[in-house]
Amino acid sequence: MNFKQLGLQSALTQVCESLGFTEPTPIQKETIPIVLKGEDVIACAETGTGKTAAFLLPLIQRISNAKTTGVAVLVLAPTRELATQIDAACRQFAPKKMRCVALIGGAGYKRQTEGLRGANIIIATPGRLIDFMQQGAIDFSNLQTLVLDEADRMLDMGFLPAIRRILQSIPKERQTLFFSATITPEVGKIAKAMMNSRPQYVEVSRGGQTTDLIEQTVYPVSAQSKTVLLLDLLEREKFERVLVFTRTKRGADRLSHILEARSHKATRIHGDRSQSQRETALREFKNGITRVLVATDVAARGIDIDSVSHVINYDVPEVAEDYVHRIGRTGRAGNKGRAITLVTPGDEITMRTIEKLTGQKVERVLLPDFGGVLPTFEKPKKPFRAFRSRSSRSR
Repeated sequence: MNFKQLGLQSALTQVCESLGFTEPTPIQKETIPIVLKGEDVIACAETGTGKTAAFLLPLIQRISNAKTTGVAVLVLAPTRELATQIDAACRQFAPKKMRCVALIGGAGYKRQTEGLRGANIIIATPGRLIDFMQQGAIDFSNLQTLVLDEADRMLDMGFLPAIRRILQSIPKERQTLFFSATITPEVGKIAKAMMNSRPQYVEVSRGGQTTDLIEQTVYPVSAQSKTVLLLDLLEREKFERVLVFTRTKRGADRLSHILEARSHKATRIHGDRSQSQRETALREFKNGITRVLVATDVAARGIDIDSVSHVINYDVPEVAEDYVHRIGRTGRAGNKGRAITLVTPGDEITMRTIEKLTGQKVERVLLPDFGGVLPTFEKPKKPFRAFRSRSSRSR
């Protein structure tokens, strides 16, 4: 099956072919025809499977055919990085006469205000969008479609008040699309309540499922030895491009400084860094200037880099769904990847919750030199002699 058979017109199929997209992914096959019909959708698919194109391509065609003026599509995203990524994709797919603009925090108002003039598609983070709405700078009277990307995060308690405020300012008669890799029953109920008609459910993978392209491993470790183990792994294994997740901004700063002091080419990204710092960090990571990017969950849903070879969960995420999004930064576009999680005894309950969500038991590999203890329900694996880094030998 090709994109033309899904109902896309020649202009868009030619763009897809020029970008190397010849065969639609499963989420695109299922979703594009429904979106073209103008129906509401709740879609769940693994990360890295083409969800952005699944909603952008049919929406661009609908705007072109309707020949409407003003803002026709509003896409809401939880992070600046994801909004920027969607905006870049929109500019690739859309014809020159169609205008897209990204409204994100940390960037200048003047340029974004200029971008709003004649815009047909707005991609925004909720906070910055509300800023412009309060100024009366956006006319939503011709809005046809609302998209919530990473819907599970957009509808959690942190974003929900802002989303409800935005809903009060846009037309009630509209198409509504929710996309995510994980959609809990609670989020599904909230999403359905925001729709005017009965939505079409598209689930090409069970919610919370991880791709088979990612090899997952858990290393039990004592809380005191986590940093030493991370350094050992980075020095022992051939990691091409590594994304390391921490739970806090302070933890990301601390870990990044330690890695740099040990001569690892590392940088960091989190919510307290300026937009220019975040963009620089991502650019250096993509271009191979730095090998390790230390990040909080701000990067779990906003980084699309095909060549991330490893994801390391230095801290186990507090929310099980975030694990799926984190490790989904590797194993993308058909490439194999590896996900490593450092689990202290205090993290075991959370790790079991993650395994229940994914429906997959992650192999635990015990490295005796780092104070790890297998939980009682685990049977010991074959003994493993760890390479001890300079830091561990000096202790």
